[in-house]
Amino acid sequence: MFIEIGTAFFDPAAWPHMFSLDNTATWPEKIIRPIVVYASLVVLLRIFGRRELAQLNPFDLVVILSLSNTVQNAIIGQDNSLIGGLVGAIALLLINYFFAWVKFKFRTVEKLAEGNTVKLMENSRIHHKAVRREMMTDTDLASIVHEAGFDCVEDVEKIVLDPNGKFLVEGKDEIKDNEFKSQVLKKIDSLTKQISDLTATLQKT
Repeated sequence: MFIEIGTAFFDPAAWPHMFSLDNTATWPEKIIRPIVVYASLVVLLRIFGRRELAQLNPFDLVVILSLSNTVQNAIIGQDNSLIGGLVGAIALLLINYFFAWVKFKFRTVEKLAEGNTVKLMENSRIHHKAVRREMMTDTDLASIVHEAGFDCVEDVEKIVLDPNGKFLVEGKDEIKDNEFKSQVLKKIDSLTKQISDLTATLQKT
């Protein structure tokens, strides 16, 4: 295997093919393809909601993996050359940088592209219409609550879905107080045990 790699590495005929575009692709095409795919994905994710960014169940994971494989051919076409792949990657990075700059300069564009925050629960009351709009089930809400460190939905005061797909979960005040008291008691017990061990050690000496 190493002999074959060495032969290919020192083969003069391999280098021009590696650093030249395929005959089926042109420079403008290699630049335009990633831009069109990037813009299309931004629009599609905006239309179909933030579920793909927020809660990835097995079905959503299959969609994401299939989507990446599907758009690969749309970006590079039939060109498998090294320079063609680099041109496509650079075009993607540049369009992403440009889009980030536009969002930074114009907040209206950011709202149009990412949307607003969605309140799924407020004052311990679930907004069922918003939950249905995001196509989330009671099991999804329970998973979000558990990941935030709460035992059940009843312990939560507010759940907000940010435009970036992350969840903000706030517990009820009494739950927060109970958790704080529990942590303090655990630390007191730990300190008491350490003092007892230290006292026993000093008595032996």
